[in-house]
Amino acid sequence: MKLWSVCVAAGLLLGVPLGAQVAAHAPNSASELRTARAFDKAKAGGPLELNAFLREMPKGGELHMHLSGAVYAETYIKEAAEELLCVNPATLSLTKNVGTTRRMPPQAVCAEGSVSAASVLKDQKLYDELVDGFSMKSYTPSEGWSGHDQFFATFGRFGTLAATHKGEWLDEVATRAASQNEQYLEILDTPSFQASVKLGYELGWPGQLKPVTTAETSAGDDLTGTSREELAALREKLLAGGVRAEAEEDSREFTGELVERERLEGCGTAAAKPACAVKIRFLYQVLRAFPPQQVFAHTLLAFEVASHDPNVVGINFVQPEDAYMAMSEYHRQMLMLDYLHSVYPQVHISLHAGELAPGMVPPAGLRFHIRQAVELGHADRIGHGVDVMYEDDPKALLKEMAAKKVAVEINLTSNDVILGVTANRHSLPAYRAAGVPVALSTDDEGVSRIDLTHEYVRAATEFGLGYLDLKKMARSALEFSFLPGGGLWAEKGVYGKVATACTGQVLGAATPNAGCRAFLKENLRATEEWELEHRFAAFEAGK
Repeated sequence: MKLWSVCVAAGLLLGVPLGAQVAAHAPNSASELRTARAFDKAKAGGPLELNAFLREMPKGGELHMHLSGAVYAETYIKEAAEELLCVNPATLSLTKNVGTTRRMPPQAVCAEGSVSAASVLKDQKLYDELVDGFSMKSYTPSEGWSGHDQFFATFGRFGTLAATHKGEWLDEVATRAASQNEQYLEILDTPSFQASVKLGYELGWPGQLKPVTTAETSAGDDLTGTSREELAALREKLLAGGVRAEAEEDSREFTGELVERERLEGCGTAAAKPACAVKIRFLYQVLRAFPPQQVFAHTLLAFEVASHDPNVVGINFVQPEDAYMAMSEYHRQMLMLDYLHSVYPQVHISLHAGELAPGMVPPAGLRFHIRQAVELGHADRIGHGVDVMYEDDPKALLKEMAAKKVAVEINLTSNDVILGVTANRHSLPAYRAAGVPVALSTDDEGVSRIDLTHEYVRAATEFGLGYLDLKKMARSALEFSFLPGGGLWAEKGVYGKVATACTGQVLGAATPNAGCRAFLKENLRATEEWELEHRFAAFEAGK
């Protein structure tokens, strides 16, 4: 269905006249100002009233969402029962069964000390404990077990589930997004990579790696194997050894997940669910807390997939940034990215950088991650960026990020529960003051037991943000997405003047002129931004 047809249908469903739009030349229209006042009233009414207001507000999209962490624990328990898995009550972890019964329907046979996941559905106490174990639901700090520990431990506890459920997980997150007036998700996911990594270990790393004695690595500590010539030779060996074949398999995995999600939602049928309107693209996430021979092979695989698969719009590095290998190998990994960016310049890069706080690592470990991600890693976006003010010359770094329009994905609740960083120590105000683009995201909404509306409420209440501030963040979630094509706005991240092709048109109108229609057809990012403006017009007309 063409965009303007979608707009007409949406307008009719919402009972909003299509003429009630925000003109491109009038960013402070009467309806926008009226909505800002309604927001202030809702904010004064308390968090419940504000939540209700913001749930309906168009949010554009979300750029930082890990698929496995976005699913709620209840879903995992249900799927574990269907998969005939077992549960270890002592570790609150899913385990494989040791067999199944012969009677029909088959039941899981579990190792001593474990019980079937199906039986958990009849044991409320264990069910509650498992939900707690898979999330931050009932977490309270205790000696020797931090929020950081609990958060990252959850992934191993439910990690036994088969990847065949990913279509169901996409359906869950898309359904939740649709209920909050989101239209786009850029989801971090890791498909199969074992063959490429195995090859990486077989080939080994160029040169003899120096023994690392500290996690306080800084620039230039060990450059072994990172020359362009060495990395190029290793890349050729990896490609010749089968990395491209695994890249093709990974693309089939991503496609299969999307097809299953669309089947579950009835997309393209008369019974299509609202979630079908949520567009999904992937970021290929690379595991970084491993030796360089694994990380380079995995990163090359990610670049190969992202360079050929339109469903994969970029790459990212994941795992705790304070992990020993992530810290000690950080500079070498940025040099890997520097080389691979030269080979695949069209592949977008978003990097977890600065997801650190004082005390988590030695002071020197706080001083260079974000800058190297931007300058060596060629990051188009930074995930978290919490420790930016501890970087060397932070004001210059912020100025550089603003000039390069490197956006930051802000994850308030995640930073609270993992790092212990809340409003008075958070870097969000510094980014905004410096003109660095920012967008709100959830990180792992299932583990944190939140949604994107929760993060909007938190930004408004803890940082004093108003409606226009949040509206700008929603626009930035699409403007700084990795969707292909040009954007709607004449200057990236400046939401005033639109692209020449759509100048003079009512933003989000159902019937833009032929030139604007042609521009939107050729530029998917602009298309999604046009749709967002339509949604804002509808939302504001009702206030």
